[in-house]
Amino acid sequence: MSSELKPIKLYTAGTPNGYKASIFLEELKAAYPGFTYEFQALSFTTNEQKEPWFLKINPNGRIPAMSDPNRGDFNVFESAALILYLIQHYDKEYKLSFDPVNEPDAYSEALQWTFFIHGGIGPMQGQSNHFFRYAPEKIPYAIKRYNDETRRLYSVLESRLSNGREYLAGAGKGKFSFADVNGFPWCVRSSDSLR
Repeated sequence: MSSELKPIKLYTAGTPNGYKASIFLEELKAAYPGFTYEFQALSFTTNEQKEPWFLKINPNGRIPAMSDPNRGDFNVFESAALILYLIQHYDKEYKLSFDPVNEPDAYSEALQWTFFIHGGIGPMQGQSNHFFRYAPEKIPYAIKRYNDETRRLYSVLESRLSNGREYLAGAGKGKFSFADVNGFPWCVRSSDSLR
């Protein structure tokens, strides 16, 4: 990777989605000398993610988001989209992914697990956490519903990683990839969210 690359600019905060972007950027940095990034932490307490300057980067006003100065300050938002973008443009040797042409099954598996986590575990665990910690009133049905669904989703992950598998995608024990990075911050926080 060329040492002439400009640093990617990440806008983030300390949430599972923010962590997965940071982790993946760190993995790229370790895998490819010359790849760099910088970050700007956003303050939720001041609603910085809703300010007009940030809404130009992410019209949904959520983190993470990034700007790529190597591609005309191209903006990317949504954590899974950000990771897939980084793979497409910066993981040219497939160190953190799979070659979609030569390893189509492993690539498809990684995408499936990424979307399973992005569309299932993230939203369900997020709702579980919200209703348990932040809702203005405790709604037992909502707490139970989101806790139960999050537990069910984790049982699917547990099943996948049983019988000697170490990673979500790839043959045999699998290979560390973007799918694992996508799930890790949620899994680390699972004990905080589930009652």
